[in-house]
Parts: sequence; structure tokens; C-alpha cells
Amino acid sequence: MSNTPSTPNGSPPASGSDLPAEAGLEEDDLAQEAAEDFAPLDLSLDDNETAPASVQRGAEVIKGYLKHAPLSPGVYRMIAENGEVLYVGKARSIRKRISSYARGIGHSNRIARMISLTASMVFVSTETETEALLLEANYIKQMKPRFNVLLRDDKSFPYILLTGDHASAQITKHRGARNRKGDYFGPFASVWAVNRTLNALQRAFLVRSCSDSFFDNRTRPCLLWQIKRCAGPCTNEVSPEDYAALVTEARDFLSGKSRVVRDRLAQEMGEAAEKLEFERAARLRDRIAALSAIQGQQGINPRNTEEADVFAVIDQAGQFAIEVFFFRTFQNWGNRTYYPRADRSLTAAEVLDAFVAQFYADKPAPRLVLLSHDIESREMLEQALSARAGHRIEVNVPQRGEKKELVDHAAQNGREALARRLADAASQEKLLASLAEAFGLNRNIRRVEVYDNSHIMGTNAVGGMIVAGPAGFMKSHYRTFNIKSDELTPGDDFGMMREVLRRRFSRLIKDETPKSESDAPAPAPDPDAFPTRPDLVVIDGGKGQFEAAREIFAELGITDISLVSIAKGADRNAGREMFFLEGKEPFRLAPRDPALYFIQRLRDEAHRFAIGTHRARRKKDFTKSPLDEIAGIGPTRKRALLNAFGTAKAISRAGLGDLEKVPGINAATAKLVYDHFNDKG
Repeated sequence: MSNTPSTPNGSPPASGSDLPAEAGLEEDDLAQEAAEDFAPLDLSLDDNETAPASVQRGAEVIKGYLKHAPLSPGVYRMIAENGEVLYVGKARSIRKRISSYARGIGHSNRIARMISLTASMVFVSTETETEALLLEANYIKQMKPRFNVLLRDDKSFPYILLTGDHASAQITKHRGARNRKGDYFGPFASVWAVNRTLNALQRAFLVRSCSDSFFDNRTRPCLLWQIKRCAGPCTNEVSPEDYAALVTEARDFLSGKSRVVRDRLAQEMGEAAEKLEFERAARLRDRIAALSAIQGQQGINPRNTEEADVFAVIDQAGQFAIEVFFFRTFQNWGNRTYYPRADRSLTAAEVLDAFVAQFYADKPAPRLVLLSHDIESREMLEQALSARAGHRIEVNVPQRGEKKELVDHAAQNGREALARRLADAASQEKLLASLAEAFGLNRNIRRVEVYDNSHIMGTNAVGGMIVAGPAGFMKSHYRTFNIKSDELTPGDDFGMMREVLRRRFSRLIKDETPKSESDAPAPAPDPDAFPTRPDLVVIDGGKGQFEAAREIFAELGITDISLVSIAKGADRNAGREMFFLEGKEPFRLAPRDPALYFIQRLRDEAHRFAIGTHRARRKKDFTKSPLDEIAGIGPTRKRALLNAFGTAKAISRAGLGDLEKVPGINAATAKLVYDHFNDKG
């Protein structure tokens, strides 16, 4: 693979980096490309005279890069004047692909906008088109270009881990990098699904769930042993051989041998009953019942499909939803609905094509991937996933039988989820409109920010900002502010609000203002993107908070953002809130006004977010150790000192000679610790 940034004169471009990104969709496929990949190109391309001027300018830029574009497979990036990556695409031949953009005519509005904003391009050659597919997916994931289909909810999936680095294996949930030795089973669609399965597995196999440090320090069995959810290996309530057999059974069950495990337990239960060992038979009966609960709660379990991921895309009212089901060991391990950001001009198959490549950019694929629509890159995706996994992975669009039923079931769930989302969005739009009407605003509200502070007598003071829009609460836009001004009097709520608002809107103004006159102007904003500037700011507080906020807005010259303050009613009764709005006397809303209920929800969410952040910060302070203040004392040395002396107080009283005797603590470190506690003057 070679990286080939190019400019019209052959020199490297002034902007653009070689970071990875993600899967995009081309609208012009050039069907004859396979036969003509390396045929000579006509670079005159003078048929764009009828295109709008901005598109013509972009096409001329692309035409200049076309002469130096590689004929080989690879990935290209279209970059705006300010350095923003607009689009990432792959191609069997980069030059042939971008030649269609250089014509400047015959494009959809989406492609025309993309061309008009293009100021430079970067090319990366690859050995094969399959490699280009994976590179494109990585690039999109990192750069998030505005004209690509984007997988917006990209949280990692939880797994069940059966550890292999301890004599007595632990079963636990795991998320993130697989650095710990052991067997991983999943993915599960949610932590709730993992917890439910873990609870049943503990009852069925009695495998411990405690941490290694907890296990190593037990002198008597814990409550889980007493309620028959652990075999008690920590205090030798079970022999190492018998516990290893329980772990093997759990591994077999999670690996797809559930029927074998159940048959074995049923046979042992029968043998115990024949020998009149009724207590043992009862324990085995309870374990079999727990296994039945795991399989019975799955909702839909395939009979002949051991492992598969099922994708179904739904297109309704210009919105896309993709429903993903996970099947492992003949069991349904949950589902998740995604709402990718995609242009409305794209087809459902194009959106699914881009989505699946992005989905597996950082996740292992099962042996079977089932799709609701055939996609252009299906064969390439199959080859790429197989090469990465080291065994064959099949990507199919089933037409009949059980696999088709699984896809249809996923599609039905996706349709219901999208319908609920559209209904919620319509309701949210009405609530925002009612809020604008209640406060006399003459424009639509797309972004609302609500602010609240939380502290105890001025300690651990934090400010919280929550954001809401047409899609509901926008949690990725929430922000916290650690109140850190030394000039504030502890407990000065008005001063805290001034600090929070000054920091928030000073940063907003800075981001919106070019750094110098020579800076390139920002590209035209994406009309579908969520705005960064609020239409309405709501302050949780009374007249004093409102005046503090007005003071900051006047100081920063902000005149285009409406400001409202909400004070709790008499006796803090909900429904009797007082509102402060510039140019109006304080007023109340009607008790049954939908706008009142909506703003109460916003206020309560801001309060929840602020107080939750405050509690987390306070809890962190509770667990602080004086050792944390000593530079050069990391977790390992801190652990060595605590193991030797027990507490930080005992360390502070220790002599220099005692500190030097601690394993892992050299003389210099011992002197550092001793001086910290003894040289206060």
C-alpha cells in the first residue's frame, strides 16, 4: 500500500493527513470499469459548462488532481478549503472513479455540494480493492466526513469472559480490548443481556464472579456461596478438580454444546435420585432449570444457525434504521437498532453497504452474516472479513428457510423501532414549537441548552449543561464544568453561573471566529447537522441567576440567543414555577400547558446531570490518598507501600530506614516519601 497525496502541479497538497476513516458509497458505479480499468482516459472533459459556478470550480480542482491520480485500487479523500475531510471513497481505479466528479454535471444535489466544496484531494493506493474497502471503513470512522454514511452509535459491545489467568476461573462481563487471557463469548447487544445471562450461568454452573483480589483474601465463603450461586473455591468448599469440571461445563455451554451439557446434568440427576442422594439431585435440578431459563428468555432461537449476525435496513420518511441481531450457540444474544447519518438520496442497499463495512472495522465477525438487501461490495466484504479472521466468513442474502425468517424478524423489529423514533421526533418537534410560542420566540428552536450548578457549601462545585433538540436529549453534547475560579466566594451560585456561561460562550465565539483574516472560511454548514449554537438557553434559578446570565451575554455581545430562567414555585411545588424573560415581567405558564411539562423535564434532566457529576467528583475525593500528591509514586509503588504499612497514616509515621526496606522502593523514593510527610515547613 502506498500513500500518494497529489496536487495539480504534482507536489504534495498543503493540507490533508493520512489518518484512517471509513466506508462510503459512490453513486456513479461506472459499470464498464472492470473491462476498462487501465484504458487511456480522455482528460479534456469540457462538458461541465452548464453546471453552477461553484460546482464548475470544484470540478476544475478535481480535474487538476485527475492527471496525477493512480490507476490502481485505493482510497481517495475530498478536502475542503479549511482542511475538513468532506468525503472518503474507495475505487478499483482511483483515476477512473474521480473522473466522473471532474465532469461536474449529472450529479445528485449531495454529490454536487460535495464537488463544489472540494479544494484538494489525497490518494492512498492499495494492493487490492478488498484492502481499499477496509481502509475506507477505517478512514470514515476516524474522520467522520459529512458526505459519507456514518455509523453514529459506535459503542463497543459487551462480552462474557471466562478467565484463564487464575487457578480458579472467574466469569465476568467484559468490554473493550481483549488483553486478559481467557475465553470471550459474545457479542451481546446490551449490558442488560449480559447481566441476565451471567445471573443464570452462576446458578447453573456455580462459577465465581468475584475479583481476584477479593478471592485471594477470603477466609470464609461469601453470600453467593450461601445462596447457591457459587461453588466456593476461595475457601475450598469445592475441590479444584470439581471446580475445573464446572468451568469446563460453563465453557462448553457458551461454546454451543448446550444440549450435551443439559443431557449430562439430567443423567447425573437421575443417577443421584437412584442412589437416594436427593439433595444432590435437587441441586442438579436447579442447575438444569437455570439453563432452561437462559434459552427460554431468548425470544427467538434458531434451530440450524449456530452463529450469525443479521442486518436489516428499513427506509421510511427519509430516515434509515438498521436492526442488528446477534445469534451465538443457537441462541439469540440480543439486538440493537442503529440510525446512521445518511443522505436521503441514497438507497437502502447503499446505506447498508456502507454500514456493514464500518460495523466490522473494529469487531470480529461470525462465520455467517445475513443481510436484508444485496450490496455492491458483498464479495469484497466476504473476502476481507475472511482474510482477517483466518477462516471463511459467508455474507448472504437469504431467500427462503430459517435464515430468511431471521432476516424478516429483524426487519420487523427495525420497522417498529423506526416508527417509534419518528413518532417521538414528531412529538418533540411539537414540544419545541410550544416552547417557542410560550416564550414568544419568532423562530423555530433546534437546540436548547439548560444549565445548573451543584455543590455542597462551595466544595466540589460543578456546572452541568444538557442539550435537547428535535431528536430528544442529545447526550453526546452534554458538558460539565469544574468550577475553578479562585476569586469566587464558596457557595456563590451567581458567580458560578457567570463562570460557566463565560467559559461556554467564549469558547463558542472563538470556534466561530477565524483565527486571522487569511484563514479559509468554513464550508457552508450542513443543513441536516445538529447546530452548535443554541436558540434558547434555560437557567435553573431565579432572578439573581437570570441577571448573572444577562451580564455575561452583554459582556460577550450575544444578542441572538434567547435567555430564560426558571425558578422553583412556592414551597417548591411543581407547576408553580416562575419564569424570567428579558422584556417581560416574571410570569407563570398554565398548569396543564405542554410547554410547562417539557421545560420541567429539561430542568430535571439538568439537575440530575449536575448532581450526578458532583457526586462522582465528591466520591473521587473520598478515595484520594496522600500518596497521590507525591510525584513519582505510581500505582505499583503505592501498592507496595500500602502492603507494607497498611494505611497512608502509618506510612506518614514511618522512618526513613523502614521505608527503604519496602520491596520495590529504592533509597531515592523512600527519601521522597519521607520528605513529603516530614518536611512541611
